[in-house]
Amino acid sequence: MPPKTRIHKDRIIQAAVEIVRQYGYENINARTVSQLLHCSTQPVMYHFATIDSLKRAAFARADQLHGEYLMDIPEEQDPVLGIGLNYIRFAVEEPQLFRFLFQSGYAGANNLMDMIDSEDLTPVIAAMQEGAGLNRKQTKDVFLTVALFAHGYASLIANNNLEYDEKLIARHLEHCWDGAVFAATREERR
Repeated sequence: MPPKTRIHKDRIIQAAVEIVRQYGYENINARTVSQLLHCSTQPVMYHFATIDSLKRAAFARADQLHGEYLMDIPEEQDPVLGIGLNYIRFAVEEPQLFRFLFQSGYAGANNLMDMIDSEDLTPVIAAMQEGAGLNRKQTKDVFLTVALFAHGYASLIANNNLEYDEKLIARHLEHCWDGAVFAATREERR
């Protein structure tokens, strides 16, 4: 019987995510992960035939962490503002993970239009629709506008091109939301 694996796949993925956090996704390789785990490269290569497959697994875990972070909204806060602020705050607190998720090319098939129709976003779209009194199409248009606005802020912050000012950003997000709702309802009145 072969010996039991002491270094499990989940630990390897978590180590790869930690490498991203500390040094960037470009530094994920068998050596850096094995050094963090204090083991040889053999367990890493046993579970992941290629470094690309390890990066994809780390991407999926980082995406899960990002989703959990986004949805951690205080009950008294407007969900749209909360998600927008959390999206930007994630770029502040986890700039390397943000760049991995949104600027590395690993998202691949995931694009904003697919995301709007995903089941994961259904509760957000429904809350926005109810809160603003919009139809589904209008709500998706508003979401797209606000998401692009928030992504711009987050990208600038994650790449050290803008300082984080939560009060200013919250005010801008509210203006973006108000303008997008106004534009969506104006189009219907035409």
